Amino acid sequence: MRTSAGAAPKFLNLLQIRFPIGAIASIGHRISGVLLVLSLPLLALALDRSLRGEAEFAALRDLVSAPWRAALLVLFVWAATHHLLAGIRHLLMDAGIGSGLPQARTSAWAAIVAAAAVALIAAARWLS
Repeated sequence: MRTSAGAAPKFLNLLQIRFPIGAIASIGHRISGVLLVLSLPLLALALDRSLRGEAEFAALRDLVSAPWRAALLVLFVWAATHHLLAGIRHLLMDAGIGSGLPQARTSAWAAIVAAAAVALIAAARWLS
């Protein structure tokens, strides 16, 4: 089956597409889930090390005190917060609560802004 020249596939620049706020919240939910899964072994090792004793805890705290490592922790805080809030949003919408377009937009904005606020508070705490 042949396609005409006018129906040829076109390059889509994803940076030029305006996604609705619900899509952005959903994509953030997926990205944060992947980040959480990838960080789980590192966080488990950090927990194990921190529970070995006071000296190990202090060494781990010193290890995390580097600015780029603290920024990585802020990213993990954002991922956990956004994943939790967006997940609650999705569960409520599945139950029929807030599934109307205005309510869905408001809840998407609330999840995004709240996760960013928690991450900024963590950043202010750790990077100061």
